[in-house]
Amino acid sequence: MSAEQKYTPLEIEHKWQEMWDREKTFSVTETADRPKYYLLEMFPYPSGRIHMGHVRNYSIGDVIARFKRMRGFNVLHPMGWDAFGMPAENAAIKNNSHPAAWTYENIAYMRDQLKQMGLSYDWTRELATCDVSYYRWEQKLFIEMFKKGLAYKKRSFVNWCPSCETVLANEQVEDGACWRCDNEVTQKELEQWFFRITDYAQELLDYTEKLPGWPERVLVMQRNWIGRSTGCEIDFPLEGRDGAIRVFTTRQDTLFGATFMSLAPEHPMALELTLPERRAEVTAFIDKVKKTDRIRRTADDFEKEGVFTGSYCINPATGRRMPIYLANFVLVEYGTGAVMAVPTHDQRDFEFARAYDLPKVVVIQPEGETLDPAAMTAAYTEPGTMVNSAPFDGMGSEAAKEAIADWLEQEGKGKKTVNFRLRDWGVSRQRYWGSPIPIIYCDQCGAVPVPDRDLPVTLPLDVAFTGEGGSPLAKLESFISVTCPTCGGPARRETDTMDTFVESSWYFLRYCCPDFEGGMLDKERTRYWMSVDQYIGGIEHAVLHLLYARFFTKVMRDLGYVTVDEPFTNLLTQGMVIKDGAKMSKSKGNVVDPDALIKKYGADTARLFSLFAAPPEKDLDWNEQGVDGCYRFINRVWKLVHEHLAVIRGASPVEPATLTDEERALRRAVHKTLKKVTDDIHDRFHFNTAIAAVMELMNTLQGARLSTPQAAAVLKEALELTVLMLSPFIPHVTEELWQRIGHVVPISSTAWPSWDAGAVVDEEILIVVQVNGKLRSRIAVAAGTDDETVKSLALADDKVRVFTDGQQLRKVIYVPGKLVNIVAG
Repeated sequence: MSAEQKYTPLEIEHKWQEMWDREKTFSVTETADRPKYYLLEMFPYPSGRIHMGHVRNYSIGDVIARFKRMRGFNVLHPMGWDAFGMPAENAAIKNNSHPAAWTYENIAYMRDQLKQMGLSYDWTRELATCDVSYYRWEQKLFIEMFKKGLAYKKRSFVNWCPSCETVLANEQVEDGACWRCDNEVTQKELEQWFFRITDYAQELLDYTEKLPGWPERVLVMQRNWIGRSTGCEIDFPLEGRDGAIRVFTTRQDTLFGATFMSLAPEHPMALELTLPERRAEVTAFIDKVKKTDRIRRTADDFEKEGVFTGSYCINPATGRRMPIYLANFVLVEYGTGAVMAVPTHDQRDFEFARAYDLPKVVVIQPEGETLDPAAMTAAYTEPGTMVNSAPFDGMGSEAAKEAIADWLEQEGKGKKTVNFRLRDWGVSRQRYWGSPIPIIYCDQCGAVPVPDRDLPVTLPLDVAFTGEGGSPLAKLESFISVTCPTCGGPARRETDTMDTFVESSWYFLRYCCPDFEGGMLDKERTRYWMSVDQYIGGIEHAVLHLLYARFFTKVMRDLGYVTVDEPFTNLLTQGMVIKDGAKMSKSKGNVVDPDALIKKYGADTARLFSLFAAPPEKDLDWNEQGVDGCYRFINRVWKLVHEHLAVIRGASPVEPATLTDEERALRRAVHKTLKKVTDDIHDRFHFNTAIAAVMELMNTLQGARLSTPQAAAVLKEALELTVLMLSPFIPHVTEELWQRIGHVVPISSTAWPSWDAGAVVDEEILIVVQVNGKLRSRIAVAAGTDDETVKSLALADDKVRVFTDGQQLRKVIYVPGKLVNIVAG
């Protein structure tokens, strides 16, 4: 093979990347002459370098985008950067730089890396969430939500890092410590901004039944996170004082067995109910719990601890005097932050009661048994028969739930209600690198939204990062001191910035019109593209990001920005990249550098391996031999095309009627492969089996013989279809081969081929023949043979006649293409 014919991946890839960029091959506008298809992968945080997880995720999306484009769709496939967040501040402190400089340098580097992958992005729509041109519009949306009551401020307990002086999300707390500085995290009560996502809880839940294109496990996770519960709110009067403790329970059938009350340590009544002689012990307990991770507190194996406040409440059903405890496993954000404790019928209450020697009363007996509270080793939580619950004794516990709920309402002691586990979304962050919250505080006017004329509130760049913790904004007088837009008096600006989940909750909408200056969204362009037809991202985003994006879409619908109810029609959650038994990460030292991989093998090889080694939804085990094997396969394709270039360039079109049996068999193999590859990409995203089918076809093609002009025509068709089939997976080398074969129109602008329906039909099919349900023979018949002829051939078969001669034929049943079942006797 000459030097010109040698496969040189980097040279070829650079050539075609330049051409796609120069011609803006993948840039799109709204058009009525083709159906739209919006394909989106979750955008990355610009951390500095892409990793193999990015390579896999974006290669999966690129196959779909290229395939749909070749199938005639107007494909929107954008890319941008989720660019705000704490890592930029950490880097600024560590490197004595500025978050903006660090972020934009990383964006430039990662953009070049993604372009080296040959991904078919419309780079004209690129956005970065840290650009004023982006976050200005979410500030406008914040103000609209504030005016609608969907954004509000209240005091709330948060994860607080005293060292970094900032609120942390639950995901940023690792084993009770801050993910950045490893210092102990505490619970702190702060004034925080919230979005009222709970107003949409029922609709968010209902629509999980209207998303058939989403994986069921993601929908289950969202349903569980929303956590709809039907039960009762019950008031437990305080002993010796006015007031009551309100609880929410789904187990009102156990009310008569409630023997003590458990409050969350953060409950607003915790210290109010604490007697003076108990205050020191209670305060110490509250301080201890504040340092405990909230998710850990709810774990089944977490040790149940508590402290007695000294106060009592009254069971409204029994009149029992119930001691009030603070318990570490009760969270203030769930229910009402108070739990009526029924130790015989709730395992956590059982363990707590055993630890603190609290009374137990059985109120539900299993059928055929009599539970003794003193002998119980665990709570009984199944249905049974009501006891010790007059007037409901003898009733089944499930029926008693409804009866007791009705009784509570009649007696004015409680009411039926629906509760959600979901809590409003806290969006305040005490950090710099985020979108400023557009609120001004005035002693006369209170919280005042920044007027439209003064938007955006631009994040100032003249700040110093000292590493002392806290947000530099809180120390920047030029940012803080403002004039009240309502009364003209002195005022101060909000120094909290928004949670970065806010930016990722609407970026997919801005991609529809990133250059629009007249508002947040161009309604017509957004209406054309939305909803996203296929969204791709990791399962780790199953709840928060996806739930917040769904919430934002519904809010923006109600504010008149969009017309869709849901943002993503179909969702694919791809698996992780695994090496040495663990997810690739710098901390584990098992990262494979995509740059080094591309430099050695080329981007097409990196893409092919990430697509071939496992189905998209499964984890991919890294394998150097597998990478090398994919490189060798590309070389085989390259070599085979070049070996036959002279022949196929001059070959005539295929005339099926003139083919020999061998030529017809070869053509059948090609078109069967085309059908499989098309089905595997279109219907199932089974890219690994599609690639495997082409690899198998290559083995067939390498053994093909050229002895007639028609054989050359068949081989030309076979090689051209092979190149076309591989083009979504390995776009650079296939573009080059397509051009060398003699095509002027690039493969990226060529239609996906259709298989010849006549060619894929087998000339003979094998039919199983059963007599009275037992296999007796197999017969070969010509494809398309009519039913009666197949039955006659089956009856005439010598192996079958042994069991039918002399027998009465009762039925002859033919299942087309599969079997003949003869009932005789």
